Amino acid sequence: MSNITGAAKLVASTDQVSCDLGGEAAMLHLKTGVYYGLNPVGARIWSLIQEPITFSELHEILTDEYDVDPVVLESDLRNLLSELAEQDLIGIT
Repeated sequence: MSNITGAAKLVASTDQVSCDLGGEAAMLHLKTGVYYGLNPVGARIWSLIQEPITFSELHEILTDEYDVDPVVLESDLRNLLSELAEQDLIGIT
């Protein structure tokens, strides 16, 4: 799913529950019973996708908040989102 377009809508799945753990995030996939964890940057991304957001909007917010090369951010963000989608933790439309 590395071909996520800028207009792609991202949102957390309803088949999971999550919580903040001191700036990190923990998620439980309700159908599989598998736990997942995200570091503080991943947790920030997770918080932003609790409501539908486009890839472009997400990228813009993170570029403004973090001192990161936009090209590196785009690649890393696509990789993370693809992993989350593969685990059915997010939906991409």
